Amino acid sequence: MAIIALATLGLLVRLFIIQVVKKSYRLSADNNVLRYVTQYPARGLILDRNGKLIVYNQAAYDLMVVPAQVTKIDTTSFCDLLGISKDLFKKQMRLAINYSRRASSVFLKQVSNETYARFQEKMFLYPGFYVQPRTLRKYSKPVASHVLGYVSEVDDGLIRKSPYYKPGDYIGKSGIEESYEKDLRGKRGVKIFLVDVFSRVKGSYAEGKLDTLAVQGTDIVTGLDLDLQAYGEELMKNKKGSVVAIDPKSGEVLALISAPDYDPALLVGRVRSENFAKLLGDTILQPLFNRATMASYPPGSTFKPINGLIGLQEGVITPQTLFECHRGYLFLSCHVHPSPLAIVGAIGNSCNAYFCQTYRRVLENPAYNTIADAYDKWKSYLDEFGFGNKLGTDFANELSGFIPSRAYFDKYYGANRWKALTVISMAIGQGEVGTTPLQMANMTAAIANRGYFYTPHIVKSIGANGEIDKRFITKHQIDIDTANFGQIVLGMQQAVVSGTAAGVKLKDIIICGKTGTAQNPHGANHSVFIAFAPKNDPKIAIAVYVENAGFGATYAAPIASLMIEKYIKREITNKVLEKRILDLNLEKSANSEAER
Repeated sequence: MAIIALATLGLLVRLFIIQVVKKSYRLSADNNVLRYVTQYPARGLILDRNGKLIVYNQAAYDLMVVPAQVTKIDTTSFCDLLGISKDLFKKQMRLAINYSRRASSVFLKQVSNETYARFQEKMFLYPGFYVQPRTLRKYSKPVASHVLGYVSEVDDGLIRKSPYYKPGDYIGKSGIEESYEKDLRGKRGVKIFLVDVFSRVKGSYAEGKLDTLAVQGTDIVTGLDLDLQAYGEELMKNKKGSVVAIDPKSGEVLALISAPDYDPALLVGRVRSENFAKLLGDTILQPLFNRATMASYPPGSTFKPINGLIGLQEGVITPQTLFECHRGYLFLSCHVHPSPLAIVGAIGNSCNAYFCQTYRRVLENPAYNTIADAYDKWKSYLDEFGFGNKLGTDFANELSGFIPSRAYFDKYYGANRWKALTVISMAIGQGEVGTTPLQMANMTAAIANRGYFYTPHIVKSIGANGEIDKRFITKHQIDIDTANFGQIVLGMQQAVVSGTAAGVKLKDIIICGKTGTAQNPHGANHSVFIAFAPKNDPKIAIAVYVENAGFGATYAAPIASLMIEKYIKREITNKVLEKRILDLNLEKSANSEAER
């Protein structure tokens, strides 16, 4: 009896170990009769401000394998059916075995609809293999790659950091896909099937009572105008630079263009890794680099309205203050224009001497004890406009730009040893100052609003309730009198009516703009233009940078004018100007110059 009792106890302990402690036997048994198929949710749709579909989903399939169930199969016909080599078959089987002989893993990712249809008919010939439905991103137009971002498979590092993700999951990388990942990703489900010895599905397990449904991701409506975005990308073809357009009344980004760009469809499916490597390896054009949010440019003369505003607010100039224009002043050249000028004419004609004199007065203001104290006050105004800091947008990557602190100059020149003339180049947006196109578009929106702005953002509403982050509906008031903005607006209007940008005015839309030619130490100057329109009911504020293209009026201003008309009127009247910009190939010119 004792021997029998001991033997029984031993069997019970062994059964407990096999069934409870050790999972491998249970897993093997389950996999022989049950198949757990993850139900991956479709990611949320992405639409433009007018309800036009930008990003949606298409069906794809992952071919799964349980190595322990794979018996002798005809590998030749198997490979022919899937369009793969025998070497790839062996490699994938080794990877699957190394992962687990009894648990399923991905054998071949993102099989097309056509291949899936062929394989499904003959799947019973290949026990151990089954298909798991997935979805891939699809784009209505090959545009907005830097805005949208892309989706890729999670890596081991991310899985360790976030318990939500599991091997085989996908996650948004860059752009909206990354910033709004938690909204777009949805929630996984699972279906449990009974399978026979040939790995054929015989029905749902427990009549589907243990299944869970996948929940589709939340749809997102962006502030983008899809037609304007596409048009802007056409205008920027064969050019380097950026265009950012904002609705001043809401801060919603209407268009964000970084050129050169790429077709977002290149980073979808099994070709994603190969295409990403090619795009990343293009060090000349840098199509993956988002110039709109990550490039720091000298703003050039488009910075003059800010210094004019500060001069007026600080009381060192008035709307009637006149400065003579000496075209050799501080070794600076200037446009041919009437002289002397007050602030409206100085903005309209982009007078370097006027703004150098104004900036000098700001820094030498006797209301402050030292130049450095006056500089701190000047910088505080720039901080209010969002310069020198990240704006806090919903873009995944945003550069802060650079506005040097007094400590920077103290370190470089010595405390109390630098003067207004030491940093005078910042009067005209040169020297140490660096801004992004997004920041310049935001500044333009603040001028259009006569003293306030909303943080620029790409998403207009999320899901059925339409809520967005509160920071995007918070008004940022700038501590400058509205009347002073009025003077700047008049100057920007004059610039387009009869000043440096007179060639791009429109008959029935009053554009207020400012040209800029930003010095580039590495080559030809950049063409820059900021503008908003209409003057008294602004619907669009825009900043355009065309790299190595010279004067702002030559290329940047025409692009801005065309986009303003396209957005407001939905048509272009100046077809000659449009054709000139569309036919322009600055990349070819740059390559020819480099060859010479």
